[in-house]
Amino acid sequence: MKHAGRVVIITGAVGGIGRALVDVLAADQDTIVAVDLPGTGVFELARDLGEQHLGLECDVSREGDILALYGRVEAQFGQIDVLINNAAVGPNVAATVDTDVDAFRRRLAVNLIGPFVMAREAARRMRPGGAIVNVASMSGVASNPRRHAYAASKAGLISLTKSLACEWAYRGIRVTAVAPGCVRTPMTAELERAGKMDLSAMRRRVPMGRMARPDEIARAVRFLASAQAHYVTGSVLAVDGGWMSFNQPGDACPEVEGVPLSELSCPAQRADARVVLVTGGANGIGAAVARRFAANGDTVVIADKDRTAATLLAALLGGKNIAKSVDVAVEAEVVAVFEELRERFGGVDILVNGASVVDTFVAGIEQMPADIERVLHVNLTGAFVCAREAIKAMRPGGVILNLGSINSFLPFAPRHAYGASKAAMDMLTRCMAAELGPAGIRTATVAPGYIRTPAISELAKTGHIDLATIGRRIPLGRMGRPEDVADAAFFLASSDASYINGSILYVDGGWTAFGDAGNASELYDECFAEAGV
Repeated sequence: MKHAGRVVIITGAVGGIGRALVDVLAADQDTIVAVDLPGTGVFELARDLGEQHLGLECDVSREGDILALYGRVEAQFGQIDVLINNAAVGPNVAATVDTDVDAFRRRLAVNLIGPFVMAREAARRMRPGGAIVNVASMSGVASNPRRHAYAASKAGLISLTKSLACEWAYRGIRVTAVAPGCVRTPMTAELERAGKMDLSAMRRRVPMGRMARPDEIARAVRFLASAQAHYVTGSVLAVDGGWMSFNQPGDACPEVEGVPLSELSCPAQRADARVVLVTGGANGIGAAVARRFAANGDTVVIADKDRTAATLLAALLGGKNIAKSVDVAVEAEVVAVFEELRERFGGVDILVNGASVVDTFVAGIEQMPADIERVLHVNLTGAFVCAREAIKAMRPGGVILNLGSINSFLPFAPRHAYGASKAAMDMLTRCMAAELGPAGIRTATVAPGYIRTPAISELAKTGHIDLATIGRRIPLGRMGRPEDVADAAFFLASSDASYINGSILYVDGGWTAFGDAGNASELYDECFAEAGV
């Protein structure tokens, strides 16, 4: 039988992050298949959700259990739309010499092999548009002592996320992951009771000064599994409060007495319009970002050198949205516009640093310092000055988003200046996350891949890029739309991303996940023929 709406499988569904995932996605009217070990109360959980939902007992380390699970789901619902691999065995926090091989293998079986088998069986049954989200861990990215098998299993899960994303992109199935930092869950509570974790010390190590709530992880997973993330695959999103952005001795945040209230429950959300300044907001990706925030009822300030295009867009958006002619490479102009916004609106809530210029495509041996300086003045120094002035006008809850690029991670020759500027911008994101986290201001980088914009069309017309070659290099087989980047930016600036700080989100169709030789996409010719390219 076919089922109306999405069918979502969630492993490790009963406790901590799993229960938050169940609650968040059930509230979206998804049908939940809650999966957990025998004796955990998973049947009761599903029963309390309502008759459309299903609870199943399963040990994901046993392939037979998994095959039986999918047989039951397929028989009852006839479809699988989303798989969330959340089940895990936590670290035993034992010294290497005290860790026996059975304990090591158990964590690999549950945390790595089990999610692979779950994903394999889901992919066999998913239709195009399906999504798999793996709940990895910060421990899979940043090493720690006495986390051996757990950290290794999570690093392996991150690698699987990328390789499966590339393999299954041609089937229309996306694979992504979240990497949570320290989360207030029954697992961490048990570690504290056993004397294996000092939660007060953990909070001091996080720039935001607190642990995450399970619902904050769940909301990041919800975005990655949503249609708004349909150009995001192979990406791993850190949800760590800025932990991995802090890299010096001492505490990242002053000690807070007791447990912060925002660690225990979600603070009340503001209902008024936010003031959002978008640099480079008149055209392309910047214009899509401006439209997305305006559609939410926010007041958007479109800051761009192209006064005519900015004014036209502001008029089309209507409301209180305004256009400002600004060259971000001129410090005085940036300072002036922020002073005006403080007087007019009382401050700025969100800054989107989108102003950018491309380099000259001249061979490195022929490039002059002036060529590099021109790009850096706009893409990097201009972004820095805008962030500096925005901080002066921001209250706690403010967000600074920097539009990076796949070149932040994989630079192209001879685009040396552009790649350097985008890598440097991402480092600015992280430095500011560590600095501003204690003040309640978050930062993040959105890193687009090849997006169908007028700038890309112009590069193709002038022969600087080959659209056919690019298309074959993208696992999803197509370039993205400006709206794809705008949706990601809107999410990162929202309360759903309240524990994302200093992270980078690639919106690139899987470009940065692909490391093989040859073409990444088997769908290129069909997709681009349909698009008329």
